[in-house]
Amino acid sequence: MKKLAYYFVLVIFTAFFVSACCSTKTISTKGKVWVPVYKTLDEIRNGVKAQGAEDINIFCKIYIYGQYLFITDKGTGVHIFDNSNPANPQQLSFVAIPGNQDVAVKNNIMYADNYLDLVAFDISNPSAPKFVKRLENVFPNLLDMNNSYVDPKLGIVTNWVEKDTIYSYTYNECAGSSPVSTDGTYGGSTKDGVSSGSGGRSTSSSGGATGIGGSTERFTIVGAYLYIVDNTNLQVIDISNTSNPRIWAKANIGWSIETVYPVKDKLFIGSQTGMFIYDISTPWNPTFVANFSHARACDPVVATDKYAYITTRSNSRCAGNNNQLSIVDISNITSPKLVKAYPMQNPAGLGYDNNTLFVCDGEAGLKVFDVTNPSSISLLSWVSELNFGDIIPLGLSAIVVGVDGVYQYNYTDPKNLKQISKIGFKTK
Repeated sequence: MKKLAYYFVLVIFTAFFVSACCSTKTISTKGKVWVPVYKTLDEIRNGVKAQGAEDINIFCKIYIYGQYLFITDKGTGVHIFDNSNPANPQQLSFVAIPGNQDVAVKNNIMYADNYLDLVAFDISNPSAPKFVKRLENVFPNLLDMNNSYVDPKLGIVTNWVEKDTIYSYTYNECAGSSPVSTDGTYGGSTKDGVSSGSGGRSTSSSGGATGIGGSTERFTIVGAYLYIVDNTNLQVIDISNTSNPRIWAKANIGWSIETVYPVKDKLFIGSQTGMFIYDISTPWNPTFVANFSHARACDPVVATDKYAYITTRSNSRCAGNNNQLSIVDISNITSPKLVKAYPMQNPAGLGYDNNTLFVCDGEAGLKVFDVTNPSSISLLSWVSELNFGDIIPLGLSAIVVGVDGVYQYNYTDPKNLKQISKIGFKTK
């Protein structure tokens, strides 16, 4: 018994001695962290207003309505130009719409996304657009899913900023290293005490009553309905009374949905996994017809009665390594079949006009093909020195958006494109 008591005392003494000899240390290092900037819904909704012309900063989409050209400035609003003289487009106004990506127009009413909401403006006088209606919470899945998200308490992330941070690691010399942030967040905090939250920053016919969008649009109008795709859903908005849009239906159609393109009573929907075809012969009730699958990649699509033209490209958002133009036979609409795939550099938007196909191939420029024979297309012309993202062919001229501006080309002779004008973007 004495021996057991002796060992017990010895163990306690040894533990006390070791503990006294060991110390806890903290190592701190400086670093950088991306933190979200929030705005409340009231701030965002109160930021919607028409104002005078402003410089274009970061393009997003292009749209044509009659003689007017619309250019969405990514996340900030819509620039309206008078394009009656394509050689000299005149800027008329800017409609500030926080979070805006897309736009569509019918009967002088412009529809645009405002983060969660859909807003409508009367543009009868495009120099002074007038707000007419807001539909709240139409887009629980924000159209820009890359850099924005909704926090029920703080609002919507509208920007990301880089700030200094201190990373702290506390450890016991005897027990070994055990990294723990001094503020308990396992990653440090910024100088102003804001943590990174999510863990980092994701690095018709022209002249008619309805406008024309490019191939990268999420909005399209067919008849009395506005169709909108977000990341997973197809929204149907009743615009039979154009100044009084009403929410009608929402259908889940998959995931990583990106674009929508109408051909008569069909919608061709591009996603990162393939093309979906929906029938809208009953306009308020879109029904699935077929899909054409491909390896994961970004995927705009345009189509005719017989063929669909799909570009797929790789980037950090879409992943994959599939950069090509695919031509798909849709003469049997329920069973799309690949005719042929053609390798490209990094293709994005595209446009079709009377057997002439325009492909915006990123840094490789604008490529123009004769696609009369889909199994053996031929190159007609190539503007190689510019980086283009999307195009709207209009019969005799085309509007093309690039990284530094919106260009207009005459393609009366598609073998000899002639630049008509350029609207430059603000350089930073």
